[in-house]
Amino acid sequence: MPEGHSVHRIARQFDRNFVGRRVAASSPQGRFVEGAAVLDGQTVRGVRAVGKQMFVEFEGDVWLRVHLGMYGAWDFAGEIVVDPTIASANGRMGHTNQRGTVLGADAAIFDSTGENSLSSIGAPRRARVHVRMSEETSGLPDAPGDAVFPPEPVGAVRLRLLTDVTVADLRGPTACELQSPEQVEATIAKLGPDPLLDDGPAAQQRLVDTIRRKPTPIGQLLMDQSVVAGIGNVYRAELLFRARLNPHTPGRQVPEDIVRELWRDWSRLLRVGVETGQMMTMDGLEGEAYRLAMANRDDRHWVYHRAGLPCRVCGAEIVVEQMQARKLYWCPSCQA
Repeated sequence: MPEGHSVHRIARQFDRNFVGRRVAASSPQGRFVEGAAVLDGQTVRGVRAVGKQMFVEFEGDVWLRVHLGMYGAWDFAGEIVVDPTIASANGRMGHTNQRGTVLGADAAIFDSTGENSLSSIGAPRRARVHVRMSEETSGLPDAPGDAVFPPEPVGAVRLRLLTDVTVADLRGPTACELQSPEQVEATIAKLGPDPLLDDGPAAQQRLVDTIRRKPTPIGQLLMDQSVVAGIGNVYRAELLFRARLNPHTPGRQVPEDIVRELWRDWSRLLRVGVETGQMMTMDGLEGEAYRLAMANRDDRHWVYHRAGLPCRVCGAEIVVEQMQARKLYWCPSCQA
């Protein structure tokens, strides 16, 4: 499932390429025909990402709410102006690691799933794309068929948004619906704090107060979007390991200082994810070790997807279990 960093990256691309522009909207799949008809011919006025959900504002006080869920993704094609705050497709822009070290211009690396791809953000997919950096082109070779714009929809496209030069295709979302401003605010009010929207003391205290009053295991609370927004299965496992916290510890038994550090760590990791496009959760990697971690998921995490392998810290075998129908990876020694 796409986690918070992916949704914020999508929102930034929408802000650069769709806000202020009139769009032609359609539903090639046929499952969002009425909604697309409302959006067709309207100008995009704004976009908001909150946790795993994105809200696109159109003229007439109409909002589009999208939750990608397990399999959803936005595929972009055409000329895409890249947000300068995130790594570019050809690596021209540097970014920082957790320690704040500025990495070189060749730091952007794509893994085997295409997780750092601007052409498909969400569930990994390949799509035709021509990336434009400000006023200069990326120099990337065009994929076959790119001479024809817009490209024909491929697969079950729930919603297509098209400008003169850019197209965004939405596939496989859990939610794709129109909302009024009041409905948007009501939806957001049900979500926990998102550190990219509010990293201040009030947001942190809200998380502390929520977790410290609940008997629910902390491993479940971190996945509860009403407790904290944006954390999914990967970040859940990695945050708990980095805090050396047993996932079965009831929230009210987690020391307050540990809850505060969880919030600060989530804020750090989320920003790294938005910048790089990958859920990099290991600190202090440099040179070839960093490049390997960026290119291979198995080299960038402490415990996630490492069941049966030795813990990178203590050597104990990483275990995997089911917690609320999701796989939970953790070290029974470091997180005892």
